[in-house]
Amino acid sequence: MRSRAVAAALAVAAAVALTTDRGSGQTLQGIHKIRHVVVIMQENRSFDSYFGTYPGADGIPRDASGRPTVCVPDPKNRTCVTPHHDDHDRNFGGPHTAADAVADVDGGRMDGFVRQAEATGLCAGTTDPRCVVGPPDVMGYHDRGEIPLYWSYADRFVLQDHLFEPNLGWSLPAHLFLVSGWSATCADPLNATTCESDLDQFHHYETGAHDYAWTDLTYLLHRRHISWAYFVAAGNAPDCDDDATTCPRRLQSASTPSIWNPLPDFTTVNQDREAGQVKDVGAFIGAARHGQLPAVSWVVPGFDQSEHPNALISAGQDYVRTLVNAVMSGPDWGSTAIFLTWDDWGGFYDHLAPPRVDVNGYGLRVPGLVISPFARQHFIDHQVLSFDAYAKFIEDVFLGGQRLDPRLDGRPDPRPVVREAVGILGDLSADFDFGQTPLLPATTPRILRLPPGSLSPAAGKGSSASNVLVDRAVADRPGGPEGGNGPTAAKPADHARARAAAARRRRARAHEAVAILAGTALALVAAGAAVTVERRRRRPAMLL
Repeated sequence: MRSRAVAAALAVAAAVALTTDRGSGQTLQGIHKIRHVVVIMQENRSFDSYFGTYPGADGIPRDASGRPTVCVPDPKNRTCVTPHHDDHDRNFGGPHTAADAVADVDGGRMDGFVRQAEATGLCAGTTDPRCVVGPPDVMGYHDRGEIPLYWSYADRFVLQDHLFEPNLGWSLPAHLFLVSGWSATCADPLNATTCESDLDQFHHYETGAHDYAWTDLTYLLHRRHISWAYFVAAGNAPDCDDDATTCPRRLQSASTPSIWNPLPDFTTVNQDREAGQVKDVGAFIGAARHGQLPAVSWVVPGFDQSEHPNALISAGQDYVRTLVNAVMSGPDWGSTAIFLTWDDWGGFYDHLAPPRVDVNGYGLRVPGLVISPFARQHFIDHQVLSFDAYAKFIEDVFLGGQRLDPRLDGRPDPRPVVREAVGILGDLSADFDFGQTPLLPATTPRILRLPPGSLSPAAGKGSSASNVLVDRAVADRPGGPEGGNGPTAAKPADHARARAAAARRRRARAHEAVAILAGTALALVAAGAAVTVERRRRRPAMLL
């Protein structure tokens, strides 16, 4: 109990220190208590496929007994399919081009998901972009049993249930919107006025063109001397170049532009000589742990960690857990806002028709979580949001509210609208309570996967304070790109060993928290003293 009290006191002291401007000594107010924004982008999940049964969220429509009231047409089998629980760790999803998004929405009826998935056909191989490697599973949803980490974040922090992909379609346009508020094709890579909206982007890989001439957010950050970095996990690319469900794998790295890493192909990034700000994800973990995060971080996965079909959901959770834990265990936690989302719906069912704000979108709904010491606790945000809200928040925190507005930023382009200024777009500041006592860091352990039926009610709560997060997903089905039957289910002896080690780990975490927070507080005190000494050293001598 004493260690927890000490840890809490140090956390409050550290948060106060971190929200004091080191130059003026003035206490920072409101959103300016946030000094670091981290956007973690995963792959290809609709809101209903992950949080459709989360209590209080705008999820799958159900009757009083809990049965789904929707049934999506299945033309191939002349029937319909209701949303159903899917405990598999590997999914197949469906096609997700802009045309597929329009077909899935079907004029607001939200009934095209099975039809589009079946239209791609089945095949035995994994390299044919016209087919899938497993039966359609777009109507399946997961719950706390399969994604305990994400539900535990929703329990403690903020869940956004009206977050829409900014565009109709797949990964590349979504990532372009994330960093620039637009997806376009440009006739002249040095002239932004030659750009026009493009939700396909297939030419980019067919020709190898480097033609993103319009203005991106890093241009505004660079002009204000605001630090940023785009962190990429090395490995296989998380999506297909032509947006098929499956495709041949291609290697990726921080130095390789791709559908998930478009910044090196922006004219502004190269003219500003900031291509080196695209880094390996290992640099993010190191920076987070040592209090060296840039002001703005975008973090994207490799295929194996992405949750993109056919990657394992459990692998994605462990990857995200590592990223969030690194921030929570480092000195910057007290001034950081983490936004976790998924880039597109991946062909999976969602019941809510997206609003239309311009010719490009919005696209379908995706999950969104906010993790921060200032995040409102166990709060569901019902505002209409898109990735444009991340840019708006970054602009409000670091740029004095300046927008990606071609009329004002000195680089005119013909984007249809200034996305951050769209009237229906909500304000992410509503997800924070800057007057609350900052939430203590609570790093989460690795996920213990159990066979179906062995999940106890207590373990199923998925609390980040428990010894392990429990995943009851069945060993993943065969037929994925790697073959085999996936992770081996835990044996009874594993549970005994986990329980025996629980007390030791809890004590170790308590001591670690005290050490981390004490180190943070001392480092901040030392930094403040250094600033004071430097200010005195530079003060002009008094004239007598």
